[in-house]
Amino acid sequence: MLKRFGPDERIGPVNRFAGFAAVVIVAVLCAVAAAFDGGWWWFFTAVFVALSALGVHDVIQTHHAILRNYPVLGHIRFFFEKIRPEIRQYFLEGDQDEEPFSREDRSIVYQRAKNEEGARPFGTKQKVYEGGYSWMTHSIAPTHLDRNDFRVRIGGPDCKQPYDASLYNVSAMSFGSLSGAAIEAINKGARMGGFAQDTGEGGISKYHRHGGDLIWEIGSGYFGCRNNETGRFDPDKFLAQIEDPQIKMVELKLSQGAKPGHGGMLPAAKITEEIAEARGVPREVDCVSPAGHAEFSTPIEMCEFIGRLRELSGGKPIGFKLCIGHRREFMCIVKAMIQTGIYPDFIVVDGTEGGTGAAPMEFANHVGMPLTEGLSFVHNVLRGADIRDRIRIGASGKLIHAYDIARAFAMGADWCNSARGFMFSVGCIQAQACHTNHCPTGVTTQDPLRQRALVVPEKSVRVANFHRNTMRALAEMTGAAGLDDPRDFLPYHFMKREGDGDMVEASDVWTYLPMGFLVRDVGFDDEVFRRRWNRAGAQSFKPPEPDGRTQTKADAGTPAEAAE
Repeated sequence: MLKRFGPDERIGPVNRFAGFAAVVIVAVLCAVAAAFDGGWWWFFTAVFVALSALGVHDVIQTHHAILRNYPVLGHIRFFFEKIRPEIRQYFLEGDQDEEPFSREDRSIVYQRAKNEEGARPFGTKQKVYEGGYSWMTHSIAPTHLDRNDFRVRIGGPDCKQPYDASLYNVSAMSFGSLSGAAIEAINKGARMGGFAQDTGEGGISKYHRHGGDLIWEIGSGYFGCRNNETGRFDPDKFLAQIEDPQIKMVELKLSQGAKPGHGGMLPAAKITEEIAEARGVPREVDCVSPAGHAEFSTPIEMCEFIGRLRELSGGKPIGFKLCIGHRREFMCIVKAMIQTGIYPDFIVVDGTEGGTGAAPMEFANHVGMPLTEGLSFVHNVLRGADIRDRIRIGASGKLIHAYDIARAFAMGADWCNSARGFMFSVGCIQAQACHTNHCPTGVTTQDPLRQRALVVPEKSVRVANFHRNTMRALAEMTGAAGLDDPRDFLPYHFMKREGDGDMVEASDVWTYLPMGFLVRDVGFDDEVFRRRWNRAGAQSFKPPEPDGRTQTKADAGTPAEAAE
């Protein structure tokens, strides 16, 4: 017995049960004192008896080895583990540490949302001579822009109701992921600032209906236009929604940056009456979002579905969003556009660094293409197919500063979206408790008491302030570069320092490839693009089978038979 409960030789003279024994002894002493003197001793007796009971429970429970070996004291470890993110954020984190947004990034959003001065004294904190540092080249003859409400018209030749969108809008965030208070504050802010809010795939809730322009995102669950018996698209429900003039565009979601290629399921127990109303689903059944769409399985069918949505909508802009995965598959869609003559009005490129909702770690960290590579690729494929002029490109993925936005325009974007930037503007503190329903600021919770902390009238003004001040900063950067419009930024306006200290111009990395080089002879070709383009087909997303066989690892050995 002594050997069992005595000092652990592997960790020195510390007794593993010393804490447990101490609280038991103190409990006994307090009980004796209480029996003679009463008063506060009964309170201390109750406290230490409770701790003693906790120690007994720790010893006999089977879930945590630490608590079995260190009853009572072991809870200190779990306590500090629980508050570790807060300790790191408030006391240890540097201004430049990205977790995933740095303190500097968050601070500039908070300042702009509150209309506070964002200037910094004493120079940059960036390490300008280390690899990875990037900067914008400026002009000796800057221009002065007395406006900052920049707009882009979205709508191709087949669009009857084009939309003049702000160059900076709210990216997709669903009601359910965000609280009703946060959705309402963002929508009211969008109305004040004249920009658009993407609904996310969770449908249009009553909190979205406060006058702000909406981009209705339709995912694989078809929420808001879903046949609940089949789980497929219901045109009658779509018609009932799309007639609302508040809905300016429709975005078909193929994939998202946080978890591309991954579906989801909302258990019936978590479906509230409001969520069921927004999604148009019954409360008593699990709500499933498949990984892929049921309305199409080939590139041609996808284009035909886009055409169907355009017809049903009365000619509103119709587009799709994706995070680039297999590059050949995007080329399949482009070939289907050319073959069917059905072109989307816009494409939103979501980088894998995006994502407001919870996602499996492997997907969040290692699945999908980052924004700059994905955006540059989409831009050049559309150029190569000679259809870039009829399709607008949106970009989404950690774009919260004017510099981020300007660089995205240089990479080929026509407008930018931000989700987490606008979350910060309504009070998000990056507690990263979004999936726990315990958000400390009421932004990502359905708990009514926690939501009460988010005061909609005040936060909606901050949303509008953040947008306006960010656009003002973008106008100033545009003028500093000697340009008249932010969309005039080109890759050569940006430079980056390589790991060896050398400077490289962005145009040497993110080159604009010639118009039409994929569909006609322009005296230029690119082996990487050409190989994938030749393997892409409008009839199927699957790669062609070599020699009539299913592709194997052995087949993938030669360039001609590469899966991409």
